[in-house]
Amino acid sequence: MADHTILESVQSTSSVALNPESKDEVLLSVQDLQVWFELRRFGFGHAGYVHAVDHVSFDLHHGEAIAIVGESGCGKSSLMKTILGLNRITGGAIYYKGQSIAGMKHAELRKYRAQVGYVQQDPYGAMAPFMSVEKILEEPLLINTNLSRPERLQRIEQALTEVKVTPVQDFLPKFPHMLSGGQQQRVVIARAMILEPQLVVADEPVSMLDASVRVEILKLLRSLQEKHNLAVIYITHDLSTVRYFSRRIFVMYAGNLVEKAKTEDLLRNPSHPYTQALLTGTSEPDANNAYTFKEVPPGEPPNLIRPPAGCRFHPRCARMISGVCDVEVPPDFQVEPDHTVRCWLYK
Repeated sequence: MADHTILESVQSTSSVALNPESKDEVLLSVQDLQVWFELRRFGFGHAGYVHAVDHVSFDLHHGEAIAIVGESGCGKSSLMKTILGLNRITGGAIYYKGQSIAGMKHAELRKYRAQVGYVQQDPYGAMAPFMSVEKILEEPLLINTNLSRPERLQRIEQALTEVKVTPVQDFLPKFPHMLSGGQQQRVVIARAMILEPQLVVADEPVSMLDASVRVEILKLLRSLQEKHNLAVIYITHDLSTVRYFSRRIFVMYAGNLVEKAKTEDLLRNPSHPYTQALLTGTSEPDANNAYTFKEVPPGEPPNLIRPPAGCRFHPRCARMISGVCDVEVPPDFQVEPDHTVRCWLYK
């Protein structure tokens, strides 16, 4: 199935039910976040830092789906793992329901993680191969709840039914290698939902699946979001799937969020040169383009151990302003309501 068929299939579903945006409904707030990883040389001590996430800020509301888009190595996964409480925060803060996750004690952090579901990119690698589907789904319940065995089984059956892994009794004794790729990802989604979270982080959830299966998984995630009023952070490099799933899109490059906008506004008016390049590379349902090479920015993403001065995209940007873009870090400029871009072209 071609990419455009995926878009049409996802677009045909009903729109995502979202709560009105208001400060009272902010579920997760990321404020000026920095995540640096120290490099050490054996026998020589400190060797610098990898600036994986640098000065990233955004709010996520209850029931809202956002997408973080960018090429490999831009910092999406580092940001995601920090939100999950797996990476140490170097600077800035992440607040969940007004409480800083960096200041949480062990018991509080454990409770927080139970409220955040995680859907991994590789469904087979995300599950222990020696555990059955029943044990995979029961494990988080054993760790985080005091439910009785019958209550745990009831919750497991409910989760599998919601993700359409039926008949449930046939799948409970199966091991991951006995499932198809789509079934594996459905079990991973069931595990993410088993503790009834308020936030789900989906890290490239369809990139390793066949095109036909991607449609079903995207529809499933969308239906779960509507049914449970979930907040979703959808991490991907593929704008062709994100446009009909998320309310807002944040474009990430070299550890920075370079553009933030409502989905329809960003697709109608992509403002940052990097966003324009990403959209240029998105597949289009046009047979005349089958053998056409599209222009892409020259060069490679910068080395985040020694990121370039000024705008981090300037070494690859055809519209770079000498003496400005290569010297000063651009702030967020507002190009239209709820649409900001980090680019000196909009000063």
